[in-house]
Amino acid sequence: MRACVLHGVRSLEVRDVPRPDPKPHDVLVRVSAVGLCGTDFHIYSGEANYNTDERGRTLPLSQHPQILGHEITGQVVAAGSEVTDVHEGERVVLDQGLNCISTRRGSLCEYCATGDSHQCEFYREHGITGLPGGLAEFIAIPAVNTVRIEADIEPAVAVLSEPLACVSHAMSSVARVTSARYKLDGPAPEQRVRTALILGSGPAGLLFVQYLRRVLAFDGLLLVSEPNARKRKLAARFGADVIDPASEDLTEVVRERTRGRGAEFVIESSGSGRVFTTLPGVLRKQGTVLLYSHGHGGVDMSLLNQLQFKEPVLVSPVGGSGGFDSDGRPLAYRHSLRLLERGVIDTAPFVSHHYQALADVERAFGEEFLQPDYVKGVVHLA
Repeated sequence: MRACVLHGVRSLEVRDVPRPDPKPHDVLVRVSAVGLCGTDFHIYSGEANYNTDERGRTLPLSQHPQILGHEITGQVVAAGSEVTDVHEGERVVLDQGLNCISTRRGSLCEYCATGDSHQCEFYREHGITGLPGGLAEFIAIPAVNTVRIEADIEPAVAVLSEPLACVSHAMSSVARVTSARYKLDGPAPEQRVRTALILGSGPAGLLFVQYLRRVLAFDGLLLVSEPNARKRKLAARFGADVIDPASEDLTEVVRERTRGRGAEFVIESSGSGRVFTTLPGVLRKQGTVLLYSHGHGGVDMSLLNQLQFKEPVLVSPVGGSGGFDSDGRPLAYRHSLRLLERGVIDTAPFVSHHYQALADVERAFGEEFLQPDYVKGVVHLA
């Protein structure tokens, strides 16, 4: 089969690689579409490498090439001999992470047992930690990692189940923090989040805007800081009040809009280290900061000194954890897919780039990913 192989920093090549054979409890999926994520770009550009040995040492791409792509949807073409609840021809989205349920361990580790499957003691991840990802014609994965698509939605919509599952898990993680002074559903006005501020309105930020408004019914002031005009327009379309930090002083605007209170809840979804310098000026004392994005290079960590004086609650969830349904399927992925199927979350407006071949991935990362008109890219394979 053909696959897009990252064999060095910024070095991609479409190669012939062996087609995987599904094990007895696996299915073989013909990949229909793959979403391109910031994590993929960070690995491609050399900013990150999550493929490590048992001692946590990074395995270089030159010796351990990777097939990226962890936002995956496709069609089942074969099922292992022990699979009874997934059938050939079914359209599915994938949870790319292998955990205790996926690997059929006799007992669950403490993280899987409490719904935190992306922190599984034995966790591995297709497209991120070295296991082959979705930028290939086929992928083999445990049947319990598939969630059946039940509505007539396009692959470019279904593929957003993974990032939406991450957003859903992130918001659930915030809700679980009992020590937070301010909550989205606080029982009394003085305990309730009046203002939420999202830093960055890329795909994650835009999903957070919709999740707050349409799923959690947050009716307070929702501010989004974003220097890109196209992304600001999308955030406004989904129900946010937008701020251009390139032409306005973010701290002054937030303090003016909140009458000096600041935001009780801040979501960092930009991946820019520089935004941490703004947090002390926009966050209310003992407010909550959701650290969602990764990257954050090139900054002096002393910038956290002023933030720490405010005694914030810092929440840093990863992945689409959320426990397992009675059939072993990942609840967060099933929840996110159903939201997309019902049209509660709208992704079509921000899928800005569609690619029709694996060979286009190099152009996407090498030329277009950081351009002003780029919001989200999807690679179509079938």
